[in-house]
Amino acid sequence: MAKKSRKQQTGGTPATVALTAAGTAFTLHAYEHDPASPSYGEEAARALGVSPERVFKTLVAEVDGELTVAVVPVAGSLDLKALAAAVGGKRAAMADPAAAERTTGYVRGGISPLGQRKRLRTVVDASAGDHATVCVSAGRRGLEVELSPADLATLTGAVLAPIGR
Repeated sequence: MAKKSRKQQTGGTPATVALTAAGTAFTLHAYEHDPASPSYGEEAARALGVSPERVFKTLVAEVDGELTVAVVPVAGSLDLKALAAAVGGKRAAMADPAAAERTTGYVRGGISPLGQRKRLRTVVDASAGDHATVCVSAGRRGLEVELSPADLATLTGAVLAPIGR
């Protein structure tokens, strides 16, 4: 039997490769993605049987013209003013989806805060700290990674701030 490459062993995404390379403990969760689902995050929570407060979506916004990653629970939404304040900015707006995909290297609905093509400043909603583990996209639709909020913050260089509502 042929030996599996690191990419094959870890689910094959830059996010899982980055987690493995860092020696971070994580659990990979795969599920059948429904292309008709209106919300990728809520679909993941249902499919995995995990509370929507523990499943976090990765959103890319522009704060004062600079792309910034916001990681918030799928049970809520992003407070753009709070995101801008968290990084010392004045104005935030959602980024153009094509720019988000091009910069992160992931497709919409599968953008992971981990293993991005270009490392962007990242803010994780403070509510992540209420949980022993959280789930975020592992880099493609139908694949989530579960890890500790502390490891998520460390690996992304994130600050924790109340950016969800």
